[in-house]
Amino acid sequence: MSATILLLSGPNLNLLGEREPDIYGTESLADHVATALAEAGRHGLGLEAFQSNYEGELIEAIHAARGNHDAIIINAGAFSHTSWAIHDALAAFEGKVVELHLSNPAAREPFRHTSVIAPVADGAIVGFGGLGYALAVDAAARLLTSSKH
Repeated sequence: MSATILLLSGPNLNLLGEREPDIYGTESLADHVATALAEAGRHGLGLEAFQSNYEGELIEAIHAARGNHDAIIINAGAFSHTSWAIHDALAAFEGKVVELHLSNPAAREPFRHTSVIAPVADGAIVGFGGLGYALAVDAAARLLTSSKH
Protein backbone atom coordinates (compact mmCIF):
# COMPACT_ATOMS: atom_id res chain seq x y z
CA MET A 1 0.00 0.00 0.00
CA SER A 2 1.35 3.43 -0.91
CA ALA A 3 1.99 6.15 1.62
CA THR A 4 -0.66 8.81 2.10
CA ILE A 5 -0.67 12.51 2.84
CA LEU A 6 -3.37 14.49 4.62
CA LEU A 7 -3.63 18.04 3.25
CA LEU A 8 -5.24 20.26 5.89
CA SER A 9 -6.51 23.76 5.18
CA GLY A 10 -7.58 26.11 7.92
CA PRO A 11 -9.91 29.07 8.32
CA ASN A 12 -10.87 31.27 5.39
CA LEU A 13 -9.00 29.13 2.86
CA ASN A 14 -12.38 28.12 1.46
CA LEU A 15 -12.49 31.72 0.17
CA LEU A 16 -9.29 31.48 -1.86
CA GLY A 17 -9.71 33.03 -5.29
CA GLU A 18 -12.16 35.57 -3.86
CA ARG A 19 -10.44 36.82 -0.70
CA GLU A 20 -7.53 39.25 -1.08
CA PRO A 21 -6.34 37.98 -4.48
CA ASP A 22 -3.43 40.44 -4.37
CA ILE A 23 -2.04 38.41 -1.44
CA TYR A 24 -3.41 34.90 -2.01
CA GLY A 25 -3.85 34.78 -5.79
CA THR A 26 -6.87 34.00 -7.91
CA GLU A 27 -6.80 30.20 -7.69
CA SER A 28 -9.41 28.50 -5.53
CA LEU A 29 -8.71 25.95 -2.83
CA ALA A 30 -10.06 23.31 -5.24
CA ASP A 31 -7.38 24.39 -7.74
CA HIS A 32 -4.66 23.99 -5.10
CA VAL A 33 -6.00 20.59 -4.04
CA ALA A 34 -5.95 19.48 -7.67
CA THR A 35 -2.31 20.57 -7.93
CA ALA A 36 -1.47 18.63 -4.75
CA LEU A 37 -3.33 15.54 -5.98
CA ALA A 38 -1.47 15.60 -9.30
CA GLU A 39 1.89 15.97 -7.56
CA ALA A 40 1.06 13.17 -5.12
CA GLY A 41 0.15 10.96 -8.08
CA ARG A 42 3.53 11.67 -9.68
CA HIS A 43 5.15 10.38 -6.48
CA GLY A 44 2.85 7.36 -6.21
CA LEU A 45 1.27 8.75 -3.05
CA GLY A 46 -2.32 8.98 -1.94
CA LEU A 47 -3.65 12.36 -0.81
CA GLU A 48 -6.75 13.29 1.15
CA ALA A 49 -7.77 16.94 1.57
CA PHE A 50 -9.81 18.51 4.36
CA GLN A 51 -10.68 22.15 5.07
CA SER A 52 -12.35 23.64 8.11
CA ASN A 53 -12.87 27.05 9.62
CA TYR A 54 -13.05 25.39 13.05
CA GLU A 55 -9.99 24.67 15.15
CA GLY A 56 -11.51 21.61 16.80
CA GLU A 57 -12.30 19.98 13.44
CA LEU A 58 -8.70 20.44 12.32
CA ILE A 59 -7.49 18.89 15.57
CA GLU A 60 -9.86 15.94 15.12
CA ALA A 61 -8.53 15.46 11.58
CA ILE A 62 -4.95 15.43 12.90
CA HIS A 63 -5.91 12.88 15.55
CA ALA A 64 -7.63 10.72 12.91
CA ALA A 65 -4.47 10.88 10.76
CA ARG A 66 -2.50 9.02 13.44
CA GLY A 67 -1.89 5.53 12.08
CA ASN A 68 -3.79 6.36 8.87
CA HIS A 69 -1.53 8.87 7.08
CA ASP A 70 2.22 9.06 6.72
CA ALA A 71 2.47 12.84 6.41
CA ILE A 72 0.45 15.98 6.99
CA ILE A 73 0.73 19.15 4.93
CA ILE A 74 -0.97 21.93 6.85
CA ASN A 75 -1.91 25.45 5.85
CA ALA A 76 -3.52 26.43 9.13
CA GLY A 77 -4.11 30.02 8.07
CA ALA A 78 -4.30 32.38 11.04
CA PHE A 79 -4.28 29.39 13.43
CA SER A 80 -0.60 29.03 12.50
CA HIS A 81 0.12 31.98 14.76
CA THR A 82 -2.25 31.27 17.63
CA SER A 83 -3.22 27.62 18.04
CA TRP A 84 -1.17 25.78 20.60
CA ALA A 85 -3.88 23.11 20.44
CA ILE A 86 -3.03 22.41 16.78
CA HIS A 87 0.66 22.49 17.75
CA ASP A 88 0.03 19.84 20.42
CA ALA A 89 -2.04 17.65 18.07
CA LEU A 90 0.71 17.76 15.44
CA ALA A 91 3.31 16.94 18.11
CA ALA A 92 1.39 13.71 18.78
CA PHE A 93 1.42 12.76 15.08
CA GLU A 94 4.13 10.20 14.32
CA GLY A 95 4.56 11.07 10.62
CA LYS A 96 6.11 13.95 8.72
CA VAL A 97 4.65 17.47 8.91
CA VAL A 98 5.09 20.22 6.32
CA GLU A 99 3.78 23.70 7.09
CA LEU A 100 2.48 25.58 4.04
CA HIS A 101 1.57 29.21 3.36
CA LEU A 102 0.71 30.87 0.05
CA SER A 103 2.17 34.18 1.20
CA ASN A 104 5.36 34.77 3.17
CA PRO A 105 4.22 35.43 6.75
CA ALA A 106 7.60 36.96 7.65
CA ALA A 107 7.00 39.70 5.07
CA ARG A 108 3.57 40.58 6.45
CA GLU A 109 2.07 41.97 9.67
CA PRO A 110 4.15 41.38 12.82
CA PHE A 111 1.57 39.03 14.37
CA ARG A 112 2.18 36.63 11.45
CA HIS A 113 5.94 36.45 12.02
CA THR A 114 5.71 33.67 14.62
CA SER A 115 4.36 30.24 13.78
CA VAL A 116 3.41 27.97 16.66
CA ILE A 117 3.35 25.10 14.14
CA ALA A 118 7.00 25.56 13.09
CA PRO A 119 8.47 23.83 16.17
CA VAL A 120 6.58 20.60 15.36
CA ALA A 121 6.97 20.73 11.56
CA ASP A 122 9.77 19.09 9.61
CA GLY A 123 9.88 22.14 7.37
CA ALA A 124 7.88 24.95 5.79
CA ILE A 125 7.03 26.06 2.27
CA VAL A 126 6.11 29.77 2.28
CA GLY A 127 5.67 32.59 -0.17
CA PHE A 128 5.47 30.64 -3.43
CA GLY A 129 1.75 31.08 -4.01
CA GLY A 130 0.01 28.14 -5.68
CA LEU A 131 3.36 26.56 -6.56
CA GLY A 132 3.72 25.93 -2.84
CA TYR A 133 1.22 23.08 -2.99
CA ALA A 134 3.34 21.08 -5.45
CA LEU A 135 6.50 21.99 -3.53
CA ALA A 136 4.94 20.85 -0.24
CA VAL A 137 3.90 17.49 -1.68
CA ASP A 138 7.36 17.05 -3.18
CA ALA A 139 8.94 17.90 0.19
CA ALA A 140 6.66 15.43 2.00
CA ALA A 141 7.46 12.72 -0.56
CA ARG A 142 11.19 13.28 -0.13
CA LEU A 143 10.87 13.25 3.66
CA LEU A 144 8.95 9.97 3.49
CA THR A 145 11.53 8.43 1.15
CA SER A 146 14.47 9.53 3.32
CA SER A 147 12.81 8.18 6.47
CA LYS A 148 12.64 4.69 4.95
CA HIS A 149 16.44 4.45 4.75
